[in-house]
Amino acid sequence: MKFFILTVALLAVAQARPDSFDANAETREFKSDLQEDGSYSYQYQTSNGIAQQEQGVGGHYASGSSAYYSPDGQLIQLTYTADETGYHPQGAHLPTPPPIPAAILRSLEYIRTHPQQEQRQGNRFF
Repeated sequence: MKFFILTVALLAVAQARPDSFDANAETREFKSDLQEDGSYSYQYQTSNGIAQQEQGVGGHYASGSSAYYSPDGQLIQLTYTADETGYHPQGAHLPTPPPIPAAILRSLEYIRTHPQQEQRQGNRFF
């Protein structure tokens, strides 16, 4: 039993260790610009294929993109915006919700085109 636990622990450590390609990655390019009005931009690239860029106005708006390679070698690309309506990422790797069933879409359209009309007669609503 002790041998099994030791083996599992060693395998976990080996898998958690970054491979030497990522561990030895270097920054190839880095640019950063901050303006007095709060606007900014930055971008960087590393030798292991990570790239990131963003521009915006601090606390109000940002847009950017990033790219990196997953452990299985797939290129992951993400673009995003962030503003008063929230964070809006886009990327082929992100999960998407299933389509809304036709019956639900018809129901929502009916509700939209037939707003509830409350009629008051005395103290009762109909």
